[in-house]
Amino acid sequence: MDDVSITFDQLTDIGAESPTLIEGFPGFGLVAAIAVDQITSQLDLKHHGNIVSDEFPPILSYQDGHAQDMVRVYASSQHNVMTLQSDLALPPSAFKPLSRCVLEELANEFDRAIFLAGAPAQSEDEIGTVKAITTAEELEADIQNAGIELAEGTGLVGGITGSLANDCYHHDVPAAVLVVHADPYLPDPGAARSVIEDALEPLVDFDIDTSELEEQSNQIQQQMQQIADQYQQMVEQAHHQPQSEAPQLGMYQ
Repeated sequence: MDDVSITFDQLTDIGAESPTLIEGFPGFGLVAAIAVDQITSQLDLKHHGNIVSDEFPPILSYQDGHAQDMVRVYASSQHNVMTLQSDLALPPSAFKPLSRCVLEELANEFDRAIFLAGAPAQSEDEIGTVKAITTAEELEADIQNAGIELAEGTGLVGGITGSLANDCYHHDVPAAVLVVHADPYLPDPGAARSVIEDALEPLVDFDIDTSELEEQSNQIQQQMQQIADQYQQMVEQAHHQPQSEAPQLGMYQ
């Protein structure tokens, strides 16, 4: 992949038939990260592999005292689901290499992809509402059958989610972006619960208990706030200016 070192290190053989890849990178409201972490935990998905690159931040991730790679893939032979997760927001320089790695080294393992993007809710009533953007006609029918409205008008999907979805579009991999409206100021477990119940469950063959997202909302917000702060810092550095001075393009990510 040009001069960038990035690889997928596979750890297991999943043996699942036509799984759906669900992406959960930290983004606005941390909706994707919270939702996909819940799915991975509830379905007891196994650590399938890691994506490693020199473009990733030079940090060590760990869980329960054990080191782990920052970008990981989970899967299970019992569920037709794969999840793609990162412990931190990635710098823009990693977007294209990572999406190309997923398409070149992972695409033969999944049938379709679902990406999650957060957007600031304009009102309390809008929090948790979901709109979809699709790259393929066959997914559009599934989305409509699930009762999910397509996003109206024109717009942009940025960040790593936009890069992944764009590469799927150009490589004929069926994909959908679910745009979830979330609290404009805080990590939003409630919006994560909504996208699981109202969009992911109808689209994917699984049943997720989301009650703890409501019961532990405050705790989850505190745990995720550190990631949110890091994400905001990275966005500001990428634009070389404070958020208040950055152009507002209505971009989802």
